[in-house]
Amino acid sequence: MLTSLKSGKDSYTEDEASEVLGISRDRLHLLLDQNVFNDGCEKPVEIKFRVADLVLVEYWDRITPSTKVMCMPSRAASA
Repeated sequence: MLTSLKSGKDSYTEDEASEVLGISRDRLHLLLDQNVFNDGCEKPVEIKFRVADLVLVEYWDRITPSTKVMCMPSRAASA
């Protein structure tokens, strides 16, 4: 779990976040699209992450879909 964080660093770029999390930049974008930018708003050009953000993204990456929960279509698709 986030063992490669640089001490004293306040924010991380998308590339740094992907590297720290051990996921691809595409996977990072997918997780953000599914969990943050899912209301039809566009993703900002540049995103900075704090340590707390990385913990949350790591959680989203590790959870497995529950068979008891039905996924709703994104609002952008239904508009």
